[in-house]
Amino acid sequence: MKDIFGNALLDYQNGNYTEDIITSTSISDEDVLSLPYLFRTYSEMPKIEQKALDLCKGSVLDVGCGSGSHSLYLQEKGLKVKALDISKGAIEVCKKRGVLHSEILNVLNETETFDTILLLMNGTGIFQELVQVSKYLSHLKSLLKPHGQILIDSSDIKYMFEDEDGGFWMDANSGYYGELDYFLSYKNKKEAPMKWLYLDFDTLKLASEPVGLSCELVIEGNHFDYLAILTV
Repeated sequence: MKDIFGNALLDYQNGNYTEDIITSTSISDEDVLSLPYLFRTYSEMPKIEQKALDLCKGSVLDVGCGSGSHSLYLQEKGLKVKALDISKGAIEVCKKRGVLHSEILNVLNETETFDTILLLMNGTGIFQELVQVSKYLSHLKSLLKPHGQILIDSSDIKYMFEDEDGGFWMDANSGYYGELDYFLSYKNKKEAPMKWLYLDFDTLKLASEPVGLSCELVIEGNHFDYLAILTV
């Protein structure tokens, strides 16, 4: 991994902001990921993120923390937060911004326990593929303290396969429609493609039950997105 994402965050943090990150997927064209947006305050966040932060309690694990915006808000509320990301640059930015406890770590290697586990900005993305959902959910469950909770968001991207007549053109032989290849570039440098998973709520709920997690819908966003809460 070249850590293009982390380098972009560092540029913005250090006052070297000249352009944004460009993203695309295996089913969508190029789009702009604004660097200032990744440094947003609570008032600038979508309602799903605000609701998730409002529901956080006790000790919190912020998975895929990015620039640390969620962690900083929770810290300011007086919660104990640990921020995780696989990006070295992201964790460096978190430290520069004042996140007290941050670490370069894949969540599958985490061993501490928490009252709240937070996975936002399509939190199901880190699962990568449908076949890995159970593995990740089982591990996240093992990190929960008694009466703990997992707050996770995603989107049902079925709408991207809809034709003008209201039908769907998904290939039944190509696997789950939310499994995408995710491409990222910045300042003419390209990151290696990542596997990224968008998970509809019903599928998340169905995957949660066999590992002993109850999955409830908390709130729906404006564009097929949702926040779910998972408890033991």
